[in-house]
Amino acid sequence: MWADDEIDLLKPQLMYLDKKGYDVHTVTNGHDAIAYLEQQQQEVDLVFLDESMPGITGLETLAEIKKIYPHTPVVMITKNEEEYVMEEAIGAQIADYLIKPVNPNQILMTIKRLIDNKRLVQRKAQTDYQKQFQQILMDIGSGLDKQGWVDIYKRIIGWELKLDDTSSDQMSEILAMQKAEANAEFSKYIQRNYTSWIGSDQGPLMSHQLMRKKVFPKLMDEHPTFFILLDNLRFDQWLTIYPIINQLYRVVEEDHFYSILPTTTQYSRNAIFAGMMPGEIARKFPDRWSHDHEEGGKNQYEAELLGDQLKNTVRKDIRWEYLKITKVQQAKQMNDRILDYTHNKLTVIVYNFIDMLSHARTEMEVLKELAGDERAYRSLTKSWFIHSPLWQALQTLADKDVRVIITTDHGTIRVNQASKVVGDRDTTTNLRYKHGRNLKFNPKEVLHIPNPKEVGLPSPHISSSYIFAKLDHFFLYPNNYNYYHNLYKNTFQHGGISLEEMICPYIELKSR
Repeated sequence: MWADDEIDLLKPQLMYLDKKGYDVHTVTNGHDAIAYLEQQQQEVDLVFLDESMPGITGLETLAEIKKIYPHTPVVMITKNEEEYVMEEAIGAQIADYLIKPVNPNQILMTIKRLIDNKRLVQRKAQTDYQKQFQQILMDIGSGLDKQGWVDIYKRIIGWELKLDDTSSDQMSEILAMQKAEANAEFSKYIQRNYTSWIGSDQGPLMSHQLMRKKVFPKLMDEHPTFFILLDNLRFDQWLTIYPIINQLYRVVEEDHFYSILPTTTQYSRNAIFAGMMPGEIARKFPDRWSHDHEEGGKNQYEAELLGDQLKNTVRKDIRWEYLKITKVQQAKQMNDRILDYTHNKLTVIVYNFIDMLSHARTEMEVLKELAGDERAYRSLTKSWFIHSPLWQALQTLADKDVRVIITTDHGTIRVNQASKVVGDRDTTTNLRYKHGRNLKFNPKEVLHIPNPKEVGLPSPHISSSYIFAKLDHFFLYPNNYNYYHNLYKNTFQHGGISLEEMICPYIELKSR
């Protein structure tokens, strides 16, 4: 609909739009515009509204239109260039603001952007991905190095996010197949190289090196540092919450590290805070390490491990604090005290929500439906973050001259293929890795580590070995196989080898 008291002077524009296939209803005043919209059985796609008309003004008409159809895009057209008019129109949530005279192409571009934008973006995203498909496929098979795998993973995620809004199941299926192919090659790459990375500087930055190489050097300046570890945060989830954070913070550095194996909290996060591999933790601090089959929590001594690493690496007294957030009340207390932490040189916040969401999804049918696939899982993460005490705390910190680091300990993958394993009663229960004695498994579906010491892992028994799931496999015992297959298929798990689990985001932010 186009409302303008000089509508007869707009015949060239109206004829142009008619030739382009647009049906435009015209009125000459605000009262007729409102009456027309009230009579419609369905919402119009777009309203062009003159600001200066007899009877009631364009701004007054706009207010009434928003009462009838609050989500209909309205474009204000005016001769008046005074700032207060623009501010009032923008405050009333107009979709665009055009100054007379307007030419036909200008009108068409506005329509394309507001009405056809989603369809055009969808079509272009699909076309562009089709062009890139073959190149990505060639790159996957080209013998990528440690940085090359990060780059290809980010490219695949980028397309995944672009195709999220296209509603093209066919394109999404093709991309999922390409990601599976990438994970197959990545598993081979890890199998060839992982052992040689441990104890050398030839590999990528890994969990046990993260604090020493990335965080501690930043403690030498005057800025308080907030190190926020979101358990289970994947790169795609980071990109989902980035537009929210970007309102108040700018990215100083977007980097990555490789999680050690197993890609689980017990191993990777203890390694981060201790600055050493799990096998070394178990030898040096046997009272701080619990094997999988032992009772009790597995990450109870992170603060103590971090304190020792700070003392041995930074070699000077700094004020620091460690917080672990596992309950809503703890999160609220953190938010209430967030400004107090600016007196610390380093504040470490471990936030467990995403990991809890992943595990709860396995157990609760309603969450299985809410987070049925990667797209829904990302959406749920975004919704949580927007309403979380963590985002409230970050909003408070945005006014301060602080450094914020956001990272994780490992990612997670949606599993679909069951892989049978047989072991003794002390064999671990994790679905993506196991260690124990006399393990029987399909060698094509796992990375087998017969000597745990070679990869810096503890060995509860002399004959213990580790296996790690590749691709989207998950381990099941023969007993009650069908029950557990149906229970765990299509759930998010971690512990094994995949791009999603091993390549972790490391983001440094400064307030704008």
